[in-house]
Amino acid sequence: MLEKMIFGRYIPGDSFIHRLDARAKLIFVFLFIAVVFIANNWITYGILVLFTFLFIRMSKIRLYFLINGLKPVVFLIIFTFLLHMIFTREGAIIFEWKFIKIYEEGLKQGIFISIRFFVLVILTSILTLTTTPISITDALEILLNPLKKWKLPVHELALMMSISLRFIPTLMDETDKIMKAQMARGSDMTSGSMKQRMNAIVPLLIPLFVSAFKRAEDLATAMEVRGYKGGEGRTRYRKLEWRKKDTSILVVLVLLAAILVYFRQ
Repeated sequence: MLEKMIFGRYIPGDSFIHRLDARAKLIFVFLFIAVVFIANNWITYGILVLFTFLFIRMSKIRLYFLINGLKPVVFLIIFTFLLHMIFTREGAIIFEWKFIKIYEEGLKQGIFISIRFFVLVILTSILTLTTTPISITDALEILLNPLKKWKLPVHELALMMSISLRFIPTLMDETDKIMKAQMARGSDMTSGSMKQRMNAIVPLLIPLFVSAFKRAEDLATAMEVRGYKGGEGRTRYRKLEWRKKDTSILVVLVLLAAILVYFRQ
């Protein structure tokens, strides 16, 4: 399961979304997070879902691949839905069994929150899947440039975020290898009480932390050997270029926001 996770991975491609400037994609995602909260009824949430599927189509990434790689998040969405459905006590009772009561407003809010969660996760996943880590680093640094006036280490922040994103799939692969090695030695991590499972995870965490620190040290050494001295005076081989299609995707987002406001109750 861990090897199927798509957090931090990049899938090469030649789709419209792949060809967009990394800055446009970052701005789009940040603005989309705000736009999602405009929706408040069935029509607006339906428009959001339709827009998300259109975005998936434009990225040429299969929906099955996305859902399969985001299984932990899907379980979290289901848990969020059940939480809202059971504990929101507003409106008419539509189901009652012993001490469990499901209210109309609870079911409605559970569906709405789940849709909001789903579209945000899908859109942000497409961002990382269609953008190289180096492009994300450069885009973040350029977008955060105004903060240099307040003496914030913009380049270092962008680099740390990019490296963190890049190391997620690497650590997942390492975790999977260690788990298989432990299970081959007779360790059982899937059965028993919660305490027994936690005790079985301890032998997994120690080699994982050791491996993570070793990789971090190797990366630091490699950067030092190559003469890395921060963002000052650094040149770039791949330069970001803003084009008309990058502006068009932001215009589409503004139109989406206008449509949601129009249908909002």
